[in-house]
Amino acid sequence: MDEGVTLTDPETVYFAYDTKIGRDVIVGPNVFFGPGVEIADNVTINAFCHLEGACVGEGASIGPFARLRPAAKLGAGVKVGNFVEIKKADIREGAKVSHLSYIGDARVGKNANIGAGTITCNYDGYFKYHTDIGEGAFIGSNSALVAPVNIGDGAIVGAGSVITSVVDGDALAVARGKQRAVSGWAADFRIKQQEKNK
Repeated sequence: MDEGVTLTDPETVYFAYDTKIGRDVIVGPNVFFGPGVEIADNVTINAFCHLEGACVGEGASIGPFARLRPAAKLGAGVKVGNFVEIKKADIREGAKVSHLSYIGDARVGKNANIGAGTITCNYDGYFKYHTDIGEGAFIGSNSALVAPVNIGDGAIVGAGSVITSVVDGDALAVARGKQRAVSGWAADFRIKQQEKNK
């Protein structure tokens, strides 16, 4: 604190013996630093975050309720939002993983955007596999990236997709069942169910 770190509730923040924190860092309440954490200057760590074995670049924003596991590396200006878990992943400068996502064994390119509910499916029960997401790529919400897989620079993955093969740079990948509508089905269903109760 004497060197420029702001702890909004110091009594609830826990440090490891080797925690390194730069200047002008803000740490919210109930933050836990496990061993091997390095925080650069001008970082904001919001409430209820858990960090271990992670390296956080200048100007990054973390949490609330985020978990950085060993070998998580965040570049300058990265945003890791609420209920996001990062493990053994290199999140490059300006990339955003804003909420409700798991990114493990991966590289997320500069200025890429990871939509809510995205999962890197990195484990098959025996081995771990790598996911590579290119610079400026956009991953739609509720997508599953089944590793090993590469998403090219500037590519877009449509929301709700399960991606199992290469997505070329600047391409759109959509992998989901097509929506269909059956007119009147819901009304008929309600009538049938109500008749069962008589």
